[in-house]
Amino acid sequence: MSVTSTKPAKRITVHTIQEMKQRGEKISMLTAYDYSLAKIIDDAHIDVLLVGDSASNVMAGHETTLPITLDQMIYHASSVIRAVKRALVVVDLPFGSYQGNSKEALYSSIRIMKESGAHAIKLEGGEEVAESVKRIISAGVPVMGHLGLTPQSIYKFGTYAVRAVEKEEADKLLKDAQILQDAGCFALVLEKIPAELARQVAAMLKIPVIGIGAGGDVDGQVLVLHDMLGINKDFSPRFMRRYMNLYEEIKQGVEKYIQDVKAKDFPNENEQY
Repeated sequence: MSVTSTKPAKRITVHTIQEMKQRGEKISMLTAYDYSLAKIIDDAHIDVLLVGDSASNVMAGHETTLPITLDQMIYHASSVIRAVKRALVVVDLPFGSYQGNSKEALYSSIRIMKESGAHAIKLEGGEEVAESVKRIISAGVPVMGHLGLTPQSIYKFGTYAVRAVEKEEADKLLKDAQILQDAGCFALVLEKIPAELARQVAAMLKIPVIGIGAGGDVDGQVLVLHDMLGINKDFSPRFMRRYMNLYEEIKQGVEKYIQDVKAKDFPNENEQY
């Protein structure tokens, strides 16, 4: 007779995902912003949960990621951490909390770690943030890098188009990736760049490279949860695969509830005291 194991799931760490790269095991990563959904995703055995500054878009309805504050990121991260027993939880440093000032970057990172209980932070940029990366890591905080399309710089680029298509920008991305690894980043996200360039970066680096719109020859993939579940139906880039259509399912459920209330069908005799 088989016995179901009650042994708790083994915690994913920075070291775990580095070992996954070494043995060729792909890394799964999704965003999470609240307790309830984070618990479901963690129970499904996701490897990495990113408390992304995309909460600014999908949770608060802003056009960009820029408005979300450090306090708000800590709130979302704290909610996610309470749900998670297995996944590595990484939290985005929001716009304005680290750019151009390594002391502020360290302060922001320490606040996230102390107040939310997160396991690591993520920031955007290459050579220009290398000093901040080193300073944060020197305090014992693991750092994940992010290159390619960097949404916090949307007003600089003026478009969400594919990045690093031209040789000059591609060469800079390769250089920045090496700089981030040398600075101590434990992993790197590449967003919306040519698949061949992403393959070169993954082959060049010893640290895991996780892609979003960067092809399949990287070490893992990340998507925004609300996009891949079809809660958000207005965002459909080429790299997006929808695994469900929750927008319509939730809408139909709510419509049926309204119908039952109006028809005096809910609650029935078995649903009251």
